[in-house]
Amino acid sequence: MFEFTVPCLFGLEGPCAEELRRMGLDDVRAENGRVRFSGDALACAKANIRLRTGERVLLRLGGFEARSFDELFEGVKALPLADFIPRDGQFPVKGYSLDSALHSVPDCQRIIKKAAAIALGRAYHAQWLPETGEMYQMQFSLIKDRAEIYLDTSGAPLFKRGYRPGHVAAPLRETLAAALVGFARYRGRDGFWDPFCGSGTIPIEAALIARNRAPGLDRDFAAQKWGFIPRRVWTDAAAEARSLEYHGEYHIFASDIDPKAVALARENARRAGVEVDITFSVADARTAPAPWERGVIVCNPPYGERMLEKQQAQALYRDMGRTIGKLPGWKQYVISSEPDFERLYGRPAAKRRKLYNGMIQCYLNMYW
Repeated sequence: MFEFTVPCLFGLEGPCAEELRRMGLDDVRAENGRVRFSGDALACAKANIRLRTGERVLLRLGGFEARSFDELFEGVKALPLADFIPRDGQFPVKGYSLDSALHSVPDCQRIIKKAAAIALGRAYHAQWLPETGEMYQMQFSLIKDRAEIYLDTSGAPLFKRGYRPGHVAAPLRETLAAALVGFARYRGRDGFWDPFCGSGTIPIEAALIARNRAPGLDRDFAAQKWGFIPRRVWTDAAAEARSLEYHGEYHIFASDIDPKAVALARENARRAGVEVDITFSVADARTAPAPWERGVIVCNPPYGERMLEKQQAQALYRDMGRTIGKLPGWKQYVISSEPDFERLYGRPAAKRRKLYNGMIQCYLNMYW
């Protein structure tokens, strides 16, 4: 049995924990910026393949107090690293420090690397480790002098589904897009419209959710090459995920004023295998008619972080409120970093939820 930690964007801890519980995984616990769970190798594969809102799956090697570099060194050296990392395994180190005495990340990386090399050298009776084999990326977190050491089982972050090699400016991370669709409670039965589709992330994630298609089926993971995790668990987890897919007709509409963005969104949907589920159109959200009489709108309109762009964004929110905001029969979920969005939109939100798009604090404004 292993312990795992799933980092996630702030505000997505609840949805991420609920996903893991629905997979039947054990001891799921949501914390600030991460979710923990326990499980075997199959649980590791299931989480990597099926998680929509988590950033990666980390296998926890251990945790200890580290108020000095000596404590950090001795804590890492005492970990059973040879149970996981083979003699020729590559084990680079990366991580972060928050509110800790050991605030220099490069120094922490150097200490952890040295301690791991000594521990593995003793275990394998070797003075030199070749590091020519598979990648066993070590990660650490230092929070208030508490060190946690992990192996990254995912490799590339989980938001890199593989369908979006290209994007337009200010793309929305796939994990956040999936969470927005989840907050809107869209499951494929209603009409769905993103009037600011950009490179298509929100409607593509909506189509994947409607189909209940696991987002990680078409990509590889670092732990697939690890010796202590049986290869069969990945095929078993993938087969289970495919058995849970739905096959139906879905009404998903995606539009944008930029023809190049719409063309890119259509190509990304093709790569994701959901192009038949989405209707794309070049249209101005301020004047475009609703595609159906009722449904749910989920969108990420331009924020405008610079002054001129901010003024343009505020004018856009006013126009949206006069058109989209007054559509009967449509629930609306609009994410924005504008603190005065409700006034500009002309309606108080039924509910607001604080989220982060990268480092930008936003609110999901919900109307129903």
